Amino acid sequence: MDFLNTEATAQPRLVSLKVRNFRVLRAVEFKNLTPLTVLLGPNGSGKSTVLEVLDFLWDCFQLDLRRACLRHGSISDNRTKGESGPVAIEIKYREVPGQPLMTYHLALDEAQGRPFVKSEWLQWRPKGSGKIFRALDNQAGKVRLAHSEINQVVSTGEEFVLRQRSLLAADVLGQFDRHPQIATLRSFIAGWHISHLSVYAGRRQSDEGGNEQLSTSGHNLANVIQFLNDTDNDRLESIFEVLRRGVPQIDRAMTDITADGRLFLQIKDFSFDDPIAARFASDGTRKMLAYLVLLYAPEPPPFIALEEPENFLHHRLLYELAETFRAATAHTQLLATTHSPFFLDALHPKEVRVLWRDKQGYTQTRRAADLLGVPEFMAEGALLGQLWSEGHFRVGDPLYHREAEPWDPQRSG
Repeated sequence: MDFLNTEATAQPRLVSLKVRNFRVLRAVEFKNLTPLTVLLGPNGSGKSTVLEVLDFLWDCFQLDLRRACLRHGSISDNRTKGESGPVAIEIKYREVPGQPLMTYHLALDEAQGRPFVKSEWLQWRPKGSGKIFRALDNQAGKVRLAHSEINQVVSTGEEFVLRQRSLLAADVLGQFDRHPQIATLRSFIAGWHISHLSVYAGRRQSDEGGNEQLSTSGHNLANVIQFLNDTDNDRLESIFEVLRRGVPQIDRAMTDITADGRLFLQIKDFSFDDPIAARFASDGTRKMLAYLVLLYAPEPPPFIALEEPENFLHHRLLYELAETFRAATAHTQLLATTHSPFFLDALHPKEVRVLWRDKQGYTQTRRAADLLGVPEFMAEGALLGQLWSEGHFRVGDPLYHREAEPWDPQRSG
């Protein structure tokens, strides 16, 4: 599987995520995100809400702010109960390793039932400079723009007013090559894959023709299989090799065309001569195939978010699934939620963020590596999933209730 062993792809990496006033995420920050980051916590702790924040931001760039609000709810509906400030999302990322840390901030509010951009900026600290350089500054539609290269200011730029306050300046300006850092930001966020993969992935027939990228719902799985079969058969065979590790009886997946020109997916079992329609295969088989097609595409998304990837999969497959995810981070970055100790067993404490709700009902988070006793148990050979199942985390355990903080406050991270 040579495509798993190629050099890491130089593409933007998300370093941190800060959210303010989005539902239970009143004030939460995830710092120093690892290439594979997994969110753990009880039902209602805010894990899915973190993914929805990312999905909302993605929609703002893929669609626009108004249509993003139609999909996810209005700003007032999403605003944290009891708060009156704007909903704010802030990401830090690096365009490539060794480059300055970029910060993109977006604050949204509502007036007369209509959403608008209250503030938006893109800034970084050039190498060798003690000052932060703000290349883009949008205050309620009034935009200041400074033209720059990554480590120097080229000109002081210009000022202008957007025709609609609901427009994201980064989305508008990112379509022009003359603003390379803004264009990279726009391309990075618009390229995310926030998965809504369902058990119906691969069941549906679709229009004939190959697709290079798997959709967020996975409905075009047959089209992507067809594309790989036509353009990169070695890669497709390698995907089948990985699939057979978990489902040994599966030979391969293939496509066929109906009389009316529709494409449908078939699964070939070693035990039988003829393939069966994918809709008759197990949900877990189709889901595992969809994950592999997504992770090992010729040009995978720069960032992938998955909710509870363990669903519909045998628990004995989850350790290898986590390792497969980690191997894929040479080419992409992954964020996943989980409730499975078997999936956790393959993870390192720095890769896991535990979420829970405080007494006021707001989400808090902590790295598993910073929980009292966890690193020490791990050093003695314990597995992370075992420690979580046995109640050593305390936070993120719906059956654990104590007043005391369950971690050492002297730990950093």
